[in-house]
Amino acid sequence: MSPEPMWRTHELKDSYDVVVIGGGVHGLATAYYLARLGITDVAVLEAKYVGFGGSGRNTAIVRSNYRTPEGIAFYDLSVKLYEQLAAELEFNVMFSQHGHLTLAHNERGVSGLVERANMNQWLEVDSRVIFPEEIQELVPELNLFGHCRFPILAALYHPPGGIIRHDAVVWAYARGVDRRGGQVHQQTEVTGIEVRGGAVEAVVTNRGRVKTRVVVNATAGYASTISRMAGVPLPIETHPLQACVTEPLKPFLNAVIVSSTLHVYVSQTDRGELVLGAEMDDYASYSLRGTLGFLEGAALHLLELFPCLANVHVLRQWAGLCDMTPDYSPIMGAAPELRGLYMTVGWGTYGFKAGPASGFLMAELIATGKTPPRLEPFALTRFAADRLVGEKAAASVSH
Repeated sequence: MSPEPMWRTHELKDSYDVVVIGGGVHGLATAYYLARLGITDVAVLEAKYVGFGGSGRNTAIVRSNYRTPEGIAFYDLSVKLYEQLAAELEFNVMFSQHGHLTLAHNERGVSGLVERANMNQWLEVDSRVIFPEEIQELVPELNLFGHCRFPILAALYHPPGGIIRHDAVVWAYARGVDRRGGQVHQQTEVTGIEVRGGAVEAVVTNRGRVKTRVVVNATAGYASTISRMAGVPLPIETHPLQACVTEPLKPFLNAVIVSSTLHVYVSQTDRGELVLGAEMDDYASYSLRGTLGFLEGAALHLLELFPCLANVHVLRQWAGLCDMTPDYSPIMGAAPELRGLYMTVGWGTYGFKAGPASGFLMAELIATGKTPPRLEPFALTRFAADRLVGEKAAASVSH
């Protein structure tokens, strides 16, 4: 007897109340929370398969220790939603909150961490600066006191941070959409958006034309391409972001480790693999190929922190696409001067950790027509009004 599919396959209807473009965590979460609010005539259109894009190519880190008040409040909501997600969706998403450590290697770095910790604590987010003795208690294998080119002076310790199983999250949201009456359409590529009289009228796909008055652009690295179909330019550049995974090891790493100076971060999965990432590629591209330069640089910098890993084998590497805005913050909300187009884009390297909050708040906006206060700072109009939300200081590395 074949197992029951997690979500059903449907014929594409000729019209929907809402069409969500993008079958990753942002698109699926938006559709799920819309259905929870009673808007069930929703189609999620995915050009490949659920989780093909950034949702299946990230390193699955979840945290809320950001720098700006706007960013901290938003990501704190997302962490809280993630904490309840397994119960909400009746699916084990394997959220492991074993802590997140951002390292400082010089005095200016320590000052930056103190500023972030103070802002976090002011907004009631659990985050504090700790020093080598306490760091060693948390991560004994870290090279704290031996010979090193970049000594570790302190770390921003964020206990609620951790890692999650990214494919489990998108599968659970897709099933949740289906169970509440929405439809998930894979292998359905959007090739055009029809606009008439200053409003969205339909989307054109490889499976036919679909009428709708509401379109949600949740396409990550392809966000600017989709937006241009509706005549709405976005200040976004797409860059590859690479990562790799090692052979399984006996569990030893009980926190996510990040070093902005070394441009490297590492965590250990429940299967024992080390997931290793670095800064995004500095050139704009849609390439999903890994490069030897990334692998050499990331391995070299990881060994500065963990010399004991010198003989560990890398099993595979990959790349995803990051939709970067000038201020390293997302664009969320309604498109100005075009009725019916909504955007949750520009997530860059922060997208997966923001999925639940983005979907929750975007659904509220679409259902009520009123912008939730947590979304207001991230409107597209902030660039023309010079009200940037500068989160580069909290990027540390691209994750």
